[in-house]
Parts: sequence; C-alpha cells; structure tokens
Amino acid sequence: MKGYTREMRTPFIAGNWKMHKTIGEAVALANELVQAFGSVQDTTIMIAPPFTALSAVAPIISGTTIALGAQNMASELSGAHTGEVSALMLRDIGVSHVILGHSERRHVYGESNELINKKVKLALEQGLTAILCVGETEQEREQGITNKVVGEQCEKGLAGVSSEQMKKIVIAYEPVWAIGTGKTATPEDADATHEVIRKLAASLYSREVADKLVIQYGGSVKPDNVKELMAKENIDGALVGGASLTAAQFVPIVNF
Repeated sequence: MKGYTREMRTPFIAGNWKMHKTIGEAVALANELVQAFGSVQDTTIMIAPPFTALSAVAPIISGTTIALGAQNMASELSGAHTGEVSALMLRDIGVSHVILGHSERRHVYGESNELINKKVKLALEQGLTAILCVGETEQEREQGITNKVVGEQCEKGLAGVSSEQMKKIVIAYEPVWAIGTGKTATPEDADATHEVIRKLAASLYSREVADKLVIQYGGSVKPDNVKELMAKENIDGALVGGASLTAAQFVPIVNF
C-alpha cells in the first residue's frame, strides 16, 4: 500500500550508547549534544546512556528537546528481582523512553516475544514511550522469511496494546546482521520491510494508526548513509548504535 501520510510523523533519531561511557564520559557527551541541538524542534531526539549514567545525564538535558531513554527495563514493577531496573525507577530519574526487544536482548540474553510484550505493556502502563525492536538474522534473510519473522515479532510484541496506546509506541527495524557489523540493508530493502510493518499496523489497528506510527531503522547508521535512508517513504528515523558515541558522528546524523 502506497500513499501513507508521512507528514503525520516527526523524524525520530535515537542514540543507544549500549555498554559504553563512564558517568564522566556520558556527562561530557550529553553537554556536547545539548550545545549542538538542544533546541531542535523538527526532530525528536533521544539518547539512552547506560543505567549508571542516567541520573547524571538527566539534569543536563532537562529543559532541552533531547529526551532521556533507557536501554531496557524489568518486566515487573518491584520485588525480588536481583539486578533488574524497574519502570518506576526509570521514571523517577526522568526517563521518558525505553528500548525493548533489542536484538542483543533477544539473541544474547534469550528474551522471548512474550517477555518483551510484557515489558511493552508495563512501559505503556507507566507512561513511558516504548521503542519495540524487531529484525531478522542473516540466516532468516537468506531463507526469505524476513517478513514472516518481523511480522511475528511485531504482532506478538504488540499483543494487548490498544489503538490509543499505539501513540506511545515506536518500532525500530534492525536487521540483526547489520548491527555493529558495518553492513547496512540497502535503503530499498529497509524501506520494503518498514512498509511491511506499516501495513501490519494498518491491519492490526487502522490506517490512521499506521499513518502515525514512527518506524526507525537501526543497523550501522552513519553520517554517510542517513540521508539516503531517511529519504525513503516509510523510514521515519534511526536507532543509532556506535555512531551515537561521539558528537562528531551523531550530530550530522541528527542534522540529516
């Protein structure tokens, strides 16, 4: 289906710092980013420092147009869950967005669609915007089942999420084989999968929900490929990993 109303979506560039940056390093980078684009109005910007640096970065970006994201959260609000961080704790320090179902959580730590769905629903209940990550492995792509895998991850990840709650959902398509490898899906391939996700949203919810759904691309996004990716009809933003770790690389991506 062509002709989705792109004007209904604001571009959204997010930086996932993963397990990088001491508190001092995170504060330094946050200050650089505030100087670079702390008042940008036409793009949603988010950074997701490691848990240890969230409370130090929060006051630096408070009052700017940069949102604070977390890289994960627990599937329970509180209790005997050693090593976990809850949505209540994240909200308490100013987090507004949370990345859920990242391929590293799925493939390295064994998180299932069902667990990710539980986290998505809890994040929404707690007023957080959930960035639901989906994507296929290289083997699945070679088998020609990308659409099936991504569709199932979307459908199961969004189970029980209402049309109204979809306003607080962002989907990030990140082919597993393109994360941290330097490989990138061609803009055409990425856009085709984004269109599959948008069609699925229309069938699960409505055309209006699909029109408004922001779908990011993640997978070796860099200053030299971001313009081409963002020019595509169904690509609304980027979930940036390695290139978000320096202002020199992240700022040109935001200013695509």
